[in-house]
This record gives sequence, C-alpha cells and structure tokens, in this order.
Amino acid sequence: MKYTENFRQIALVTASVFILTACAPAQSDVVTTEIDVSSSDVSVIHPEKWPEIITAALDPAVEARVDTILTKMTLEQKVGQVIQGDTNSLTPEDVKNYRLGSVLSGGNSAPGDKPYAGTQAWLDAADSYFEASLDPEGVEIAIPIIWGIDAVHGHTNLIGGIVFPHNIGLGAANDPDLIRRISEVTATELNISGHDWTFAPTLAVPQNDRWGRGYEGFSEDPEIVKSYGGMIVEGLQGELGSDGFMGPGKVISTAKHFLGDGGTENGVDQGDARISEEELRDIHLPGYETAIAAGAQSVMASFSSWQGQPMHGQKALMTDVLKGRMNFQGFVVGDWNGHALIPDCTATDCPQSLNAGLDMYMAPDSWKGLYESTLTHVKSGRIPMERLDDAVRRILRAKVNSGIFDKPKPSLRPLAGNEALLGSDEHRNIAREAVRKSMVLLKNNDGTLPLSPSANIHVVGAGADSITKLAGGWTLSWQGRDHVNSDFPNGESFLSALKREAEKAGGRVTFDASGETTPDGTDVIVAVYGEDPYAEFQGDRENVDFVPNDFDTDLLGTYKDAGLSVVSVFISGRPLWANPEINDSDAFVAAWLPGSEPAGITDLLFQTEADYDFTGRLSFSWPKLATQVHLNPHHEGYDPLFELGYGLSLNDTVSIASLSEESGVSADIGEKGVFFEKGMTTQPWRLAVNGSTVDLPFREGGVEVMAYDKSAQEDSLRLTFSDAESTFSIASGYPLDYAREANGAMELSFMSKSLSGPTTVQIGAGCIDLNGCDNFHAVALESDWSETRISLRCATKKGVDLQYMKNAFTVLGEPGLEMAVADVKLKQESSDSIRCD
Repeated sequence: MKYTENFRQIALVTASVFILTACAPAQSDVVTTEIDVSSSDVSVIHPEKWPEIITAALDPAVEARVDTILTKMTLEQKVGQVIQGDTNSLTPEDVKNYRLGSVLSGGNSAPGDKPYAGTQAWLDAADSYFEASLDPEGVEIAIPIIWGIDAVHGHTNLIGGIVFPHNIGLGAANDPDLIRRISEVTATELNISGHDWTFAPTLAVPQNDRWGRGYEGFSEDPEIVKSYGGMIVEGLQGELGSDGFMGPGKVISTAKHFLGDGGTENGVDQGDARISEEELRDIHLPGYETAIAAGAQSVMASFSSWQGQPMHGQKALMTDVLKGRMNFQGFVVGDWNGHALIPDCTATDCPQSLNAGLDMYMAPDSWKGLYESTLTHVKSGRIPMERLDDAVRRILRAKVNSGIFDKPKPSLRPLAGNEALLGSDEHRNIAREAVRKSMVLLKNNDGTLPLSPSANIHVVGAGADSITKLAGGWTLSWQGRDHVNSDFPNGESFLSALKREAEKAGGRVTFDASGETTPDGTDVIVAVYGEDPYAEFQGDRENVDFVPNDFDTDLLGTYKDAGLSVVSVFISGRPLWANPEINDSDAFVAAWLPGSEPAGITDLLFQTEADYDFTGRLSFSWPKLATQVHLNPHHEGYDPLFELGYGLSLNDTVSIASLSEESGVSADIGEKGVFFEKGMTTQPWRLAVNGSTVDLPFREGGVEVMAYDKSAQEDSLRLTFSDAESTFSIASGYPLDYAREANGAMELSFMSKSLSGPTTVQIGAGCIDLNGCDNFHAVALESDWSETRISLRCATKKGVDLQYMKNAFTVLGEPGLEMAVADVKLKQESSDSIRCD
C-alpha cells in the first residue's frame, strides 16, 4: 500500500493524451491515441494476447444470496460499500452513519497512541467497528464490515506477532510449500486480533534495485513470483473448493499491486512503467495468474502508471483484462488515495476510477468527501447504476465467500485472543526455517564457515542486537524504525541466539556494537551490519552503493590485518554494491531482512544439524558496480558480480578473489549533503531538542516534534513551541568537516511554512554548539511551502569553523511558533540565497 497525499505533484500525466506502446517492443508498434480512462473503446491493449485464467464457476447459492442482499440495500448503502476509510480518520459511529463497506489500518494506524497494539486493543476496536456496521437502525439489511491491514511478512502490527523474512529473502528460498505455511501462520495471527483481510501477497517483479520497496518483491524472475502467488492465496484463504476455504483461521487475500509496480522507470516509487505491453504481460503478470486461479478475493490497483496512465484509471487493464480475459470474480480495491492520481480527479472526487473498474476506493482520510461526491455522481448518472451494482456485487460476493455474514463479532470467533499461538513453537520454528532457507552465502574462502561454536567469537555491528534492524520496514510501524527489542516479546536478536548456541558448546561470545575494541583471545569476528529500516518512497535511492551507517566497516580490514577471521552478516532489502566489505570478509552472508528468528542464521553459521546448509540462491542479481541498478538477465548487457541463482553451499570450494573497489559512482557530495529527506535523517544526523536527541513523536517541555505530510505521508516535520524558548536542531553526536562544502559555494536549503499565520523565525545554519553560535538568520514564513537557502559562507564569515559542524539546521523556537519543515540538504549556491557578502 501507499501513504501519500499530494498525488497530483507526482503523477506523470498530461491532460488525457497518452502515448501507449503496443504488444511488441519494436518502434514501429508505438501507437499514439487519445484515451478516456472510463472507456476502453479506443485502446492499444490486446486482451486476446493475455492469458485466460480458468477460475471456479460462481456458486449459485452465493450469487442468490448476493441478489437478495442487493434488493434490500439503499443507494446510500451501496455507495458506502465502495468506500474504505482508515481507522485513524473515522469512528464506529461513522461506519454506521455512512454504511461503509470496510475499514483499514494503514502502516501507522492502530488503536491507542502507537502504530501497533496488543491483542485486546485490536479486538476491542474490531468489535466496535463490526457492531456499528450491523446496527439495524434505518436500514432493511445491515452489511458487516471487513477490516484490512498490511500483514506483508507476518502480522507485524500486533505485539507478539511473528516477523517473517521479507519477500526478497523468501524468494531466495525458492520454496512454494514454505510460503504456503508462512501464509497459514499469518492468517491465524490475523484472526487472533480480529482482522478479516490482509493486503498481501505483493506480486511485484522488481526490475530496478533503486526501488525502495524492492524487498517486497520475491524476485526479479517472474517464474519464482508465479510459483508463489497461488500458494500464498491458498495459505491465507484455504484451498479453493475445499471445506477449509475461507473457514476458521482464514482471511481474505489481496494480490497487489496491479500492474507493473516493479517496472517503473528508474525504480521510482509511484512512477511510470514505460514498457511495452509484452513486457508488462510477460514479466509483471505471472504472479496474478496463479493468485487468481487460487481464488484471490481482491486485487489492489497499483499506485504506478503504465505509459503515462495511472493504473487507478486503466479500464483496459482492470476491466477488459483482469475481470474479462482473466475471469477475476473478486473486487478491485484502490491504494491509499490512489484515485487522486487520475487527471481531473481529487482525493474526494473521482468517478473516473470507479467507471474504469475500481470497485472499492481506499480513501483513508478523504472518505467522507468521496462518499458525498460519489453519491452525487450516481444520482446524476455520471457513474452508471449498473457499474455501481457490479462493484457492490463483487464486494458482497467476497464477503459472503468469507463467511463474514455468519460470523459473530471478532472477539467471539474461534481463534480470537489466543495469544499462546503467537509465540508457539510451531510458528517460531516455521519462521526459523524460513530464515535458514533464505540465507545466501556469497563468499566462504578457505572454508571459514561453519564456525566452531566452542570458539571465542567477538560480535560487532549494531545489527547484532537489534531486532528492528533485522526486521526492516512494515514492522510495528510503517517505516519500521526506532523500536526496541522488548517490543518483540516472541522474538530475539541475533546476539541472543548466537550466545545461546555458543555457550551450549562451551564457546565465548563478546559484543561491541562499535567494533572499536577486540578482546584478547578472539578467534573470529562476526559483523552484523547493513541498511537501516525503510519502506516505500523513503527507500528509493540514486544508486545501490552501500553507505555504512551505524558501524565503521573500515574496521573489517583492521581485524584481518590482525590475523582474525571475519564473517559478515549483511542486512539489506536489496542487493547492494559492497565490494570493500566483501574483500575484507572471509565469509559474506546475504541475510536480507530475516525478522524475529535469527537463530536460523546461527543454525547455518554453526551448522547445528548435519543436514543444515546454505540452500538460498539469489533471486535478484548482485551488482558489479553501484550504478548497475537495472540488472536483469533479459536486459541487454547483463553483467552482474553474482548472477541470478548464485549461492554457495558449505562444501563448495569456490574462492572469491579480491574485487574491484571502484563503485562507478562519481565523486560528489552524495549522502553527506542530505540531512533530512523523505521524513528521515541520514546517518549520523538525528533530531534534537535543546541539544538532546529525540525520536518521533516528541512532546515534552512545551515542545512538540511530530511527523507531518508535505508531498507524502510523514515526509516532513511539524514543530510546535508553546511554553518557553527552546531549540530544535538536526544534530550529530560528533563534529563533521564541512569546510570544503563552504569553500565550494554550497548552501543549506530547506522547505518550510508557518502553520499559525505569517511570522518570522530565527534559523541557524552550521554550528558547533548552540550556545554562543551567532549564525542565525531571520526567515519569513508564510502559509504556503517555500524554499529558503542560506549560504554556508555566512557561517565562515561569522567565525564558525565548519571543520567541526555538529548542528546542520537549527530553529530558535518561541512560544506560539508552529511551523513545518522538509528537505533539509545542501545545494549549489544560487542567486536567491541568504548571503553574507
């Protein structure tokens, strides 16, 4: 799913004219045509060239029940069924009054003041919404609501839920039966908390590794994705046609994001797939073939576009291909306000999307306005009654199939509240098996692995004792950051698992996250490091160069020089150029994002059972250069460091020679010049109030620092000062040298606006310490976003030594100031910056 608001700034569309590429990729097949998103009369899509799926015949008893329900529904009820709102923006009373068809909890939505909650809190909320939907007041028939949530690698917004490896790791396992069993566990845990519906599986086939949600894809190989699609649906819903289909412990599945989200140009999230119809069909469709054949009850439209036309308005694909050629009998749900991407649409008004084939709008915070406009459009005939009835029929069909009409409230269902299942040995063992099978051994020179558990092992890297780092995004919260190990009562850290196994064999394990100290007698270094958690657009990158963040990987070479063996456990959501780290490691394991059961890693490092071995094989090609972001076997010039399907076993004697350490990335300011972007700071920069580091949300001493929405959800900050003068800053725990940037005519750029009327605020740029720093400038804030630039030369002219900068950006807050700030970074000096000439 997606979490953005200002979609019209992102949409790559102009008016209603689109250039669409026909079936073959040859230039002669390019056709220019004018498309009306609500009509497929003129289209270059060729449905007859898409696969025809043989799906189960409609159940006459189900259809008869749907017919009866439809005859009893008011127009207002029908419109309510096609609207979905987020639980952060609507109440149970709203569900009753507007007769909404479903609710969702987005990545940061949960009962209470956190983005995640415990079992009872979820159940209490589920009961409230469900009972509100069944209130009979004013209607002949009340329609039960269904509650959806993103359980994409386990039910990870539930305290105690099992956190499975992200899809990129599961793709490396290449084990469809394992995928089915994981999905069964996820469905069980969703039932424990009272949820009816998960927005999974993700069936994207990522083709560009810069994409920030690439780890949600199983593979760049469509055959692996195809082998998984149907198995996940079966695990979540039960086997189609069996007595267990949609029975106790099962949930509605969602195949997403239809279609081509993994093929956008430059790997841009919410971008445009400028590819031929042939590539769209042959690379990006296969997972949907098996998912639909297995009876997926819903499909989610993609945020992305194809050849300039947003998917939420693609009638040729949603109606002619998906519902027509592929015989999909379920309903198409939108993504987070994704209908607003369509030209001439807004989040609160978009008949074009429903007419194109969308059946349920996902309108998290815009649901009320969208309900009202949709009702108006049906009454006027702009949305034909036949189209509305078809959408409602599809939603009701899924609800009847799910058994929701015959179920009691969530807390009274068979598995509700059974927390013992969350941490059961069965569930944890499946997760541990999944970790074991997803590890890919890239290097094992001189048979470094397996390790002797009786050895003296020194563990380094912050990833070793952080479940959060191993779990990645979509874990407890949308971006998955800043959680502590105690938030995972049914999980453990890598360090904990390693110590347990080593101590059983009489070994010694020591730990230093920084890696700066090495105890005497150490035999081997195990370093756990890699990417920090991210999700969606915040994870988009310019290249795939691994930039060390919380651990100085130059230390790896120091350990080797001291005669120590080095084993790297590399945590990442995509293949990254890490040649220096691979060179300085005797063994290098691509661990991906393994989740809450890292004992699966130690099983292999120690080979705790004779039949345990590295069986994971790359489901994504590994780059030879950091600029190889579009690296797939069917692309011209395919030349990876490690090809698709590569992976070593413990008995292999392959020796990896020293690799080139030329990344291919031009030397520029890069990440060093970015302090805050896409809602997060870059290492080593952190948010601080009065000099002390804070995490979001922060409310203390009359200062609030909260996430705010500019162009996307939580991509900026809201600063509120109510009691006394305070300072907010983007600060580092140690000084950094930016003298070169000042000499190079760089300036601090940031976007800001006032949230309480026009005002002036004092902004500091580049200080060692806040006390006595004279480099503040008066910046006028208006009610609209505007860019301010402050030349770094101002700091040097005022005597600030930028060789020791610790505060990149500072706000001197006064009572009553409420402002928003975004995109704090260095840019080349321009004519409109604040200067000190």
